[in-house]
Amino acid sequence: MNPTNPTNPTNLPFPKGALHDILVLDLSRMLPGPYCSMILADHGARVIAIEDKRQYAADGLFLPTVQRNKEHMALDLKSQEGRAIFGRLVRDADVLIEGFRPGVAGRLGVDYAAVRRIKDDIIYCSISGYGQTGPHRDRAGHDVNYLGYAGVLDLIGQPQGPPAIPGIQIADIAGGGLNAVIGILLALVERRRSGQGQHIDISMADGSLAFLPVAQYWKELTGDLPRRSDNMLSHRYACYNTYATADGRYMAVGALEGRFWKQLCHQLDLERYADLQYDESRRLEIIEALRTCFLKKGQAEWESALADLDLCVSAVRTIDEALDSALFRARDMVMQVPGADGASETALGVPVKLSATPGSVRTPRARFGEHTHKILREYGYAEEQIRLLEEKKII
Repeated sequence: MNPTNPTNPTNLPFPKGALHDILVLDLSRMLPGPYCSMILADHGARVIAIEDKRQYAADGLFLPTVQRNKEHMALDLKSQEGRAIFGRLVRDADVLIEGFRPGVAGRLGVDYAAVRRIKDDIIYCSISGYGQTGPHRDRAGHDVNYLGYAGVLDLIGQPQGPPAIPGIQIADIAGGGLNAVIGILLALVERRRSGQGQHIDISMADGSLAFLPVAQYWKELTGDLPRRSDNMLSHRYACYNTYATADGRYMAVGALEGRFWKQLCHQLDLERYADLQYDESRRLEIIEALRTCFLKKGQAEWESALADLDLCVSAVRTIDEALDSALFRARDMVMQVPGADGASETALGVPVKLSATPGSVRTPRARFGEHTHKILREYGYAEEQIRLLEEKKII
């Protein structure tokens, strides 16, 4: 595929990216690790994803939307031949990412100690549910479990209802994937200063607990634990709330500062509440007044009337509407790129915008094992050797 920018009408070659001289081996699966390595790949790193779980692909657990800009290799690390191939790749690598439960990498012979014997300055990032240490290191879990254990899930949902599971994977993506990116970049900076690699221990439960600075402050400020959908930034006050519209859609109000609240009250003909933003005695009355007001018009009417008035009010969009938004298309956050079969596919863009070394979507989603033969040839394996490895199901 010709590496040209699908969003660039001049069809100029892609910039190298800030990580263009970094080789990442990604042994992780599903979402947290692959999301991390996608970000590194978006910014120029060469990422070789190594995976043997063909059943994941068959079961639909191989997530294609985080495989762009990567090469994917099917390799059985339980076999001696597979580990020998892996060792040859490690000699060239800068970063290794793994997402096994603690102890599994050691049993496979690909833990930090083993990899460091091959490449002593390797940056080795482990992403797990509860971390490499502590009483829960061996527990299984998924996003909902980490959010639940960290107290985050208890703050989501209706006040008198059960906790609501978010429609996105907060612990996986932010608690795991994004924190792993941060850790890797910090370790790369340190290695360029000192020449030393290190082991990075990312816990998705730790990352979820770290989402609580505002909730923690609320407890310190009021003496009360924040309650589900009943705190300053979650439905307690009219100024930070959601409201149904006449057509069954919703508007989001984030008029947190006094000046925004007063302007909103003026626009809604509710000026009697302008100085009562956080009045506890009339809190429910004010919320009900805004509910009644927003039910008078449809969402599009409200958006047209309020969106450009510097009020911190916005429509609550569906995913389809967000993907079709002029905002995100103008920001190259939604783009059409050539797929592996030549047909166009929709890709989410690169959210971190760098002026000198911008990230880019350069290649389509890698298919499971797509680049196995290519990588082996690059490392000196002859066609007959590759055929034998395939027959033995090592690749």
